[in-house]
Amino acid sequence: MKKVICYVNQFFAGIGGEDKADQAPYIVEGCIGPVVAIEAALEDAKVTHTVVCGDNFMGSQTQEALERIMDMLKDKDFDLFIAGPAFQAGRYGVACGNVCKAVEAQFENVLVLTSMNEENPGVDMFKKDVIIFKGGKGAVKMRQDVKVMVDFANKLLAGGTNEGAEAEGYFPRGCRHEKYLADKRENTAAYRGVQMLIKKMNKQPYQTELVIPEKEVVPIAPAIKDLKKAVIALVTTGGIVPVENPDRIQSASATRWGSYDVTGMDRLEGNIFKTIHAGFDPAAANADPNVIVPLDAMRAYEKAGKFGRLHDRFYSTVGTGTTEAEARRMAQEIIPQLVADGVTAVVLGST
Repeated sequence: MKKVICYVNQFFAGIGGEDKADQAPYIVEGCIGPVVAIEAALEDAKVTHTVVCGDNFMGSQTQEALERIMDMLKDKDFDLFIAGPAFQAGRYGVACGNVCKAVEAQFENVLVLTSMNEENPGVDMFKKDVIIFKGGKGAVKMRQDVKVMVDFANKLLAGGTNEGAEAEGYFPRGCRHEKYLADKRENTAAYRGVQMLIKKMNKQPYQTELVIPEKEVVPIAPAIKDLKKAVIALVTTGGIVPVENPDRIQSASATRWGSYDVTGMDRLEGNIFKTIHAGFDPAAANADPNVIVPLDAMRAYEKAGKFGRLHDRFYSTVGTGTTEAEARRMAQEIIPQLVADGVTAVVLGST
């Protein structure tokens, strides 16, 4: 029987949420949380161990976390390593990608798999290194995401063939493998290339065999020539809003934003502003919102004459789970307002 080791974060291990995100790596025998579903779907394999690590620990002490985990695995006998699914959770996705990449590098004959939503930053970071299956946005898709991964694992562990990214359902890795011997004309690259050219010339749909991913490049803004005349605005994805959250900005997967007047304020007070961001422990930000929106520091620079003046409103939304499409739309709505108000620079604060 094949042996499997899985990786989950502190939340799916059931030890806590953001309050336990600094949990150092540890390993236990058997299954925890979603790993139970993974083992249930395995055919001729058994989960022997589950590795757990807090997302903050992995994110802030990546090298140490990976070294500890590799040390935990070095004396283990296993054929398959599964991380996640990570859904749309960015830190979890990056953690799964880092762990999977490290396992692939150190354990040559181990099949390594994970699953993430297309909006997870871990996809672009690790899809060339690791097989990442296309997953849902949240844990409601757990059963479906697990099934896709484990069905693939069952097939390969039983000696089956990987039919490629499109057929199997994972993100393309840019790998090209010969699937057929060129025993027929139709199987030669020359023939396939000419057929694509004919379709293109006749404006018929065709699919290239070497897909070049599109990468959106944002040009670097020119330097401000004279800070003494600059009008600077504060913008954040950290979810700082008035305590009543008048714009009803969502705590995750945001589609709304708001702008708030800070005329005459030297700092943001905790009983007037708070964070509604669901992706981190809000205690520090609620006690002192300036750790996310640094109004206090910017006022000090303004009074010291470091720049012209601070814009009298700050703009806020929530970053966790927010899609690139929604972020782009919100930016396209906010930027014209900043330009109309004469803003020449933005300090974009996150979490």
